[in-house]
Amino acid sequence: MRGFAIIFVLLFIVSCSGEAKNKVDTTVIKSITKNKPEIDRSKTRMKSEEALTFCKSKGFNTDFCILIDMSLHSGVKRFIVWDFKTDSISQTYLVGHGCGSNSWSRDESKDAPEFSNEDGSHLSSLGKYKLEGRGYSDWGINVKYLMHGLEETNSNALKRFIVFHSWNLMSDKEIYPNGSPEGWGCPTISNNAMREIDPMIQNSQKPILMWIYK
Repeated sequence: MRGFAIIFVLLFIVSCSGEAKNKVDTTVIKSITKNKPEIDRSKTRMKSEEALTFCKSKGFNTDFCILIDMSLHSGVKRFIVWDFKTDSISQTYLVGHGCGSNSWSRDESKDAPEFSNEDGSHLSSLGKYKLEGRGYSDWGINVKYLMHGLEETNSNALKRFIVFHSWNLMSDKEIYPNGSPEGWGCPTISNNAMREIDPMIQNSQKPILMWIYK
């Protein structure tokens, strides 16, 4: 009987410890979810209005554009496909940025990336781009689009071989508080995301606007 009592006490302690751990895990998950940054709808709408004016004046596609809000943590979806026809967000995806002097493929600047237009900086560049020129990529699903920088902040994009492509390391789902893997400056999305975006860009009769801002 004494041995049985000892076993019962041990099982009770283990059970309580498991319940306590589950409570802690639940608390941590709730805290992470509560603090997770999200797309600022008001900011996005303002950008979309300016984007539409730009697209109309430059002869770009006025059905949709791509907005990338680099002020957001790289573990949340900050790649936005804006539908001009419905005046709303149609899709969102994760997108990676440049690592700079940090480690390639890690997430060391997930919440505070730096930006540069300098060749060799391995950083992404802010500004408006014209997506035009589909080609073969060694990465992801082997599709890339040339990014023609339209501002002083991104004028060296072609020279730096900054292109829009997918990457096997990119996730389909949000991974916050972890960040997306960082490359050498290209905006990278998941393979499945590119499979959805590629036909939209490929079938467009006009250039697509990609606007990277913070």
